[in-house]
Amino acid sequence: MSRIAKAPVTIPKGVDVKLTGNNMTVKGSKGQLSFDFNPVVGITVTDNIIQMQWDENNKDSIAQAGTARAIANSMVIGVSDGFEKKLTLIGVGYRAQAKGNILSLSLGYSHPVDFIVPSGISVDTPTQTEIVVKGSNKQQVGEVAAKIRAYRPPEPYKGKGVRYSDENVAKKEAKKK
Repeated sequence: MSRIAKAPVTIPKGVDVKLTGNNMTVKGSKGQLSFDFNPVVGITVTDNIIQMQWDENNKDSIAQAGTARAIANSMVIGVSDGFEKKLTLIGVGYRAQAKGNILSLSLGYSHPVDFIVPSGISVDTPTQTEIVVKGSNKQQVGEVAAKIRAYRPPEPYKGKGVRYSDENVAKKEAKKK
């Protein structure tokens, strides 16, 4: 029995939800998202509440109901409030600068790294060592942040690199003679 799927998703004011078969479209102030849910899960929208139904005899249906509820909740939160991930650059000479839809990174390589920001995502650089990735799609925000971090992940000895602002990097002790 899925505890997550039992919880209803409340729709805030200013968010419009349309259900066509197993496709849900959510519109809000931050944009529009659409997703095709697994047909083994039943979705109902009544008043300002989204509920999931599933077949108790089908294990796949039970598992997919929890997943569908989590995705629907993320869609509603994304179009109303949005999601953001903060990254920090740690290292001498490490800098970031956002120019339109290109994020220019200086990460200790012999050349600057230019990252093209996909549509639907905005990247801000409040300071030279901070990057803020914002968007309405939770999965896309996380993916863009992970791609930026992958250019120079934090190394374990000094901790230099690109890391999430809330990430703790376990530092190793240097080799002793």
